Amino acid sequence: MFNNILKNISPVVKNILLINVIFYVAQWTIPSFTQNFELYPITSEQFRPWQLATHFFMHSPYSIGHIFFNMFALVIFGSQLEKIWGPQKFLIYYISCALGASILHLGVTYFRIQSIETGLSLEDLELFRANAFEAFQKGMNFKDPILAQLNILHNSPMLGASGAIFGLLAAFGYLFPNTELMLLFPPIPIKAKYFVIGYAVLELYLGISNNPSDNVAHFAHLGGALIGIIIVLYWSKKRNSFF
Repeated sequence: MFNNILKNISPVVKNILLINVIFYVAQWTIPSFTQNFELYPITSEQFRPWQLATHFFMHSPYSIGHIFFNMFALVIFGSQLEKIWGPQKFLIYYISCALGASILHLGVTYFRIQSIETGLSLEDLELFRANAFEAFQKGMNFKDPILAQLNILHNSPMLGASGAIFGLLAAFGYLFPNTELMLLFPPIPIKAKYFVIGYAVLELYLGISNNPSDNVAHFAHLGGALIGIIIVLYWSKKRNSFF
């Protein structure tokens, strides 16, 4: 099975997979590599513009499942889409979904930060700004739950290809709506269109819930899917450009 999958990997997908693996190895071997290239909120002292272009080639170094499932989905869905669109269009689509994911994530995070800060007194806000990043770096947090949440929002980075992968899922669900996919949990078949819609609804619910213990960037996933659908719908109206 895996031999057949590897033989059918398309060229751009193969290169994206290789870059992700190289970045993953670098995260383990080069000090501060992760901190420099993962994406921090724009209000964070650690935010750098280039992180917009590097974070989606990186994955959590503490979870092999993070990179494995993203790369597995990249190979399965990405190779099929690249064969339809060609290398150039596929690369444009993939990067656009990744950037769309990061922009929506940054926007939602900024909105949440502003909504909390407007409810703080000037004294509390000054106290927070003076100590937030140092406390976060030392693994400490504020006793006040509001300041603690604000500290997490300000300084928690995002990394991973999940936003771009959700864009691939959205495109696959649109182009092959009745193709049956086999779920892992539970192991039952489901049509691609129902899988994508159900997954998107779940991500929206989890994103709105804003559970403090949930460290998944749900709006990044939704951003990738949203940009992906917009691009696919546009290309579908320009049939000569679509295939």
